[in-house]
Amino acid sequence: MDAFADTALFTLLVAMLGGAIRVSTPFMFVALGECLTEKSGRINLGLEGNLVLGAMIAYAISFHTGSPWTGVLAAGLSGLFLGAIHGYVCKLPRVNDIAVGIAMMAFGTGLAFYLGKPYIQPSAPRLEAIPLGEWTGIPSLAQALAINPLFFVGIALAVGMSWFFRNTRMGLVVRTTGDSAPAAKAMGVSVDLVRFLATAAGGFLAGVGGSFLSLSYPGSWNEGLSSGQGLMAVALVIFARWDPIRCVWAALLFGAAGAIGPAMQAIGVTQGFYFFNAAPYILTLLIMASSARSRFSGRDAPGELSIVK
Repeated sequence: MDAFADTALFTLLVAMLGGAIRVSTPFMFVALGECLTEKSGRINLGLEGNLVLGAMIAYAISFHTGSPWTGVLAAGLSGLFLGAIHGYVCKLPRVNDIAVGIAMMAFGTGLAFYLGKPYIQPSAPRLEAIPLGEWTGIPSLAQALAINPLFFVGIALAVGMSWFFRNTRMGLVVRTTGDSAPAAKAMGVSVDLVRFLATAAGGFLAGVGGSFLSLSYPGSWNEGLSSGQGLMAVALVIFARWDPIRCVWAALLFGAAGAIGPAMQAIGVTQGFYFFNAAPYILTLLIMASSARSRFSGRDAPGELSIVK
């Protein structure tokens, strides 16, 4: 009995490890994109649209070219396109960035659904995972440690973004723009240009995150692919207190929550499956509630965000 329990526990932990890494990757890219955008003093709730459109574009381009990495690049460019529209519209007078974000989310998802109908059935080349666990000789562990390269790209981006904010003049300009627009203007900085570029770059990262959904996990294109991950990433950024490195840890936490349901199935637990699948949404609600009462999140928030004014 003890041996069975130990085996079940090991299987559960392995399944959660692999699931956390897989599920966290799109969260990571969208969160890093939103972190960059919010650091400049703007909120982009439209990244859900970037994520969905990026997934569709990546799948379509991979299908037609036979190159999944070309699909990843195309997904990023589609996110850049939506981010640039968002950034430009928000430069106009008396425009609310939250309202624009909601409109862009509807536009991005609607465009993806319209253009993506021919690609629901065809099979496109997928991104190959890096087999890091074959040395273990344990099939379940080897499968859990077959990690997509985009996961490592996301970690490298988080480290690079953290260094960028702390050690470069442009990083200082972005942070100053987000904390105090008058101070940035006194430095001779074009606030609108900085926010436009940050929003477009953030959209690019969200688009790349979408490519992971269609080209790796789950690895297909359909209209229910995202399940609100772009919106949950906004809560993730608040939880991470606008720090890129913390965004990685928060993404892994969300990924582990999303992996609970499949991990329980792996050990034969099927009761409450749908409740376990709701774990990321419950976690989002708890994070938003706790962040609203936390003095730390308010202290770390960029001062120019509309939610703190």
